[in-house]
Amino acid sequence: MRRTSALVVLAALALTGCGGGGKPASLSPQKAVALAKANLDKTPGLHLTLTGKDLPDSGTTLISADGTLTRAPAFSGKLVVSLLGTRPTIPVVAVGGTVYAKMPLTVGWQTVDPAQYGVPDPSALLDTQTGISHLLTATSGLKAGKSVRGGKDNKQVLTTYTGTLPGGAVAAVIPSATGTFDVSYTIDDSHRLEQAQLHGDFYGADEQASTYTLTLDKYGTDTKITAP
Repeated sequence: MRRTSALVVLAALALTGCGGGGKPASLSPQKAVALAKANLDKTPGLHLTLTGKDLPDSGTTLISADGTLTRAPAFSGKLVVSLLGTRPTIPVVAVGGTVYAKMPLTVGWQTVDPAQYGVPDPSALLDTQTGISHLLTATSGLKAGKSVRGGKDNKQVLTTYTGTLPGGAVAAVIPSATGTFDVSYTIDDSHRLEQAQLHGDFYGADEQASTYTLTLDKYGTDTKITAP
C-alpha cells in the first residue's frame, strides 16, 4: 500500500513539472485581465518594446519603439519612424507632457509634437485611464487560450487571452487607429501583462491592416528620467 501511494505521489509530481501546460486559466478572462491591469497600474515603471508588421509603404508610420517608461510620467528611449522614404532612429525623451527628440539632420534636442509623426506622447502610455492598461479592460469577447510554460528558465506559466478592441482605445498607442481590432494578450502567473498583439486598421481603412506587438518587462523599474 505504501509503495502504491509513493508511486502515485511521484507520478503527480512528474505531471506537475512537465511544463506542457494546455489547461485553460483557472481565472475567468475578465478577472485575469483586471488583475493584469491592476499590476500595470501600480508599477513605478517598466521597459517596453513595440514592433510593427505589414505597415503601409507610404506616409508616416511608427515602425518600432524601445525604451523605459515611468509613472512620473516619463519615457526615455528611441523610435524608428518611416519618414519621407527614410527610416531614421530617433532618440526621444518625454517628461510631464513635453516630448523632446533628436531629429534627423538637426543638432541637439528639440521639442516636437508627436501627433505630427503619427505617434502618441510615449510618457502617457502608463496612464491608468487611457494608456496600455486601459486596453485590457476595454477588450470585449475575451476568451482564454491554453496555458504554457515560458519566461526565464521556463519557470513561468503564460496564458493567452483573445478578444476585440474599438479603435478609440487603440488610438492611445497609434492615434490614427480606426475600426475594430483583434487583440491577443499574454499574461504570466504573477498576473502581469507580458505581451499584447493588435491587428487592424492602424492607418485608416484605405491602407492594409497592420500588426503591432507590444512587449513589457522589467516591472518595478524606478529610474529617474529628466528633460534633456
